[in-house]
Amino acid sequence: MEPDPERLRPVLAGLVTALVGFTSSFAVVLAGLRAVGATPDQTASGLLALCVTQAVGILWLTTRHRTPLTLAWSTPGAALLVSTGAVAGGWPAAVGAFCVVGGLVLLTALWPRLGDLVAAIPTPIAQAMLAGVLLTLCLAPVRAFVTTPLLVAPVVLTWLVLLRLAPRWAAPAALAVTLAIVGYEAVGSGTLAWADAVPRLDLTVPTLSWQAVVGLAVPLYVVTMASQNVPGVAVMASFGYRVPWRETMTVTGLATLAGATAGGHAINLAAISAALAAGPEAHPDPRRRWVAAHTAGWAYLVLAVGSAGLAALVAAAPAGLVEA
Repeated sequence: MEPDPERLRPVLAGLVTALVGFTSSFAVVLAGLRAVGATPDQTASGLLALCVTQAVGILWLTTRHRTPLTLAWSTPGAALLVSTGAVAGGWPAAVGAFCVVGGLVLLTALWPRLGDLVAAIPTPIAQAMLAGVLLTLCLAPVRAFVTTPLLVAPVVLTWLVLLRLAPRWAAPAALAVTLAIVGYEAVGSGTLAWADAVPRLDLTVPTLSWQAVVGLAVPLYVVTMASQNVPGVAVMASFGYRVPWRETMTVTGLATLAGATAGGHAINLAAISAALAAGPEAHPDPRRRWVAAHTAGWAYLVLAVGSAGLAALVAAAPAGLVEA
């Protein structure tokens, strides 16, 4: 008996949601963690923690509410880490800042007025703040092209061509080309070992410094709320779904706290990628689309297994290539 295409449709949509969400931004996460002082082992641990905590959160919420709620790591937050750089107190202080972010998200669940205050930030100001955070990454391809044009050109060209022909696959395809180039370079130089591909957690005892709280934790919380959680609610509402705000903030706050000591910076509602699971392409029947998000949760657990190997490849990449 052949499988029913309509039954498989949300499953495939969930796989695409996880794949696109992961491949389009995991390199930014690794770059951000490195920027605030993480070692290669700690960056791999952070990526693993983020994959697992957001997967568990998705599985919990979709099972409880039967709606296509998807979670994600904070990509704008990771970009903020890139632009912020090392903080006073080093990596332990950065981990302490991640814990503070988790606590602030939990406070938002207990005191919704805090979320309302973030949502009240004028849109132009929020967009300007995000633009400043992303500027460093937007300039990366230009700078990398100057220093290593033969390595960067295939990546950028792949992205440009598919952006025209198949926009959804532009970033994953560019990443595939990047990893192929990095793998070729690394194998030739012998800088990779099989042990690098084994997933592992590297726990750090957090410390608190007022510089890290003011300079990293508070901006990371604001960027995550204004650029992810608030738009995520709007995206879900556009497809007719109501987000259980208090429970979602509780889940993402606990997930952030759970992953912080392992290097995870922040978990939040998915915004742009949420449409892949909540939209009509996932399934014509809105009551069946939760299967897409649920599948994405399981897919993130599978991707977590390969996170260490991908982190090792990124660490072996020539400077600027992965950011490009």
